[in-house]
Amino acid sequence: MIRKRFIHSILFALIDGLMGGLSWSLFFAYRKYFIESDKFGYQIPVELDSNFYKALLLIPVYWIGLYFLAGQYKDVWRKSRISEISKTFSITVVGVVLLFFALLLDDAVSSYQSYYKSILILFSLHFVFTLFVRIVSASWIKFLLRKQKIGFNTIVLGNNTKTHQLLLELMNSHAIQGNIFKGFVSLNGDDVGHILKGVLPHLGDYLKLPELIEKYEIEEVIIGIDSSEHADINKVTNLLEDQQVVLKIIPDVFDLMSGQVRMSNVIGTALIEINHDSMPQWQKILKRVIDVFVSACVLILASPLFFVIAIAVKFGSNGPVFYKQIRIGYKGKPFHIIKFRTMIQDSEVAGPMLSSANDKRITPVGKWLRKYRLDEIPQFINVLKGEMSLVGPRPERKFYIDQIVQIAPHYKHLHRVKPGITSWGQVKYGYAENVEQMVERLKFDILYIENRSIAIDFRILIYTVLTVLQGKGR
Repeated sequence: MIRKRFIHSILFALIDGLMGGLSWSLFFAYRKYFIESDKFGYQIPVELDSNFYKALLLIPVYWIGLYFLAGQYKDVWRKSRISEISKTFSITVVGVVLLFFALLLDDAVSSYQSYYKSILILFSLHFVFTLFVRIVSASWIKFLLRKQKIGFNTIVLGNNTKTHQLLLELMNSHAIQGNIFKGFVSLNGDDVGHILKGVLPHLGDYLKLPELIEKYEIEEVIIGIDSSEHADINKVTNLLEDQQVVLKIIPDVFDLMSGQVRMSNVIGTALIEINHDSMPQWQKILKRVIDVFVSACVLILASPLFFVIAIAVKFGSNGPVFYKQIRIGYKGKPFHIIKFRTMIQDSEVAGPMLSSANDKRITPVGKWLRKYRLDEIPQFINVLKGEMSLVGPRPERKFYIDQIVQIAPHYKHLHRVKPGITSWGQVKYGYAENVEQMVERLKFDILYIENRSIAIDFRILIYTVLTVLQGKGR
């Protein structure tokens, strides 16, 4: 299924490129027949010169890139024909305006009205052609989903009347939501009754979900309990935090009244998708570009300071210049974080220990480095390697994560994003001296993840720079 979906994504991208090239070719002819002919007073012949062929190669790539940045090829099987209209319209507006300033502003025209006509014609051509093939493509996908030629392997959580009713709706051939049901799991091991008997096979308790997801290549888990059952839903979401599946729940009346349920599929069953990914695709790409650019600039421009700090650390106390420690990062993968050493050598011979305000293990040089957070500079290497970001939750050691999870199981949500050199939790709360303070700081990092954007990243970076300049670090 994954391979087939990838092929469809490539196919849709090629179709977008083809429509971009077709609309540009027709627009090229329009410019010759009308805009330039009106300017010079005689009919300009349409000659396909080298500029035309260059544009014919570059314009499709331009449009594909723009749609990619907008996340249009992320999951083509979940496309809605209704949303395609608004998305295609907004992307076409942006794309045409950029093309106008890049390529059309220098056109020879008889009046400024010709510019307006050019923009309108280019927009109309691209929007009509692209929207037409996108609607056809989305309809084709819906047909394949209805016939179950493609679909999403799904497990249902719950065994009650509401779950049974939900299944009957989703299994309706007119719902077209593409679920291929593999079975159901019960929330509690003792609630297996007769309600879903004969409808779906019982696959066990919900604790087996990670195992079942791998076995059946599950892509969706539908939670057949009310969204108001927060404790039960949290148990499931925490368990599946590191699983690449879509979670959906049944909305209650409050969800419907509060507008949390959006109608993108008129015929389909109303479900709330638990979506923690608030950052658009183009912002994710821009965030990575900023990470690489800023990190490279800092490492180059700060290299003299880098050298001075290295000498101070080396001669300030016995031990290496750099301190490497295994931390847990994106998707729970371990990596070596790099810092300037600020403590005496073998400072943790008795086991992992968090530092405190008056920690005697911190060297005189290390105390100064921590005050201005200069010990963090080598972490820009981690950012360049893609292990960290400029902004993100601070990575912790597994030793402390295991303790935090016992108190706050939702800590695993932090692994949905790359850890950062600085974080909202660090700005608002500062360094933690014990596990309880780590848990207290956690709410700020969760708040960041649920609302992250480039704008918030810049705010956090500004606060961090002010903290460094004021020497408020520790």
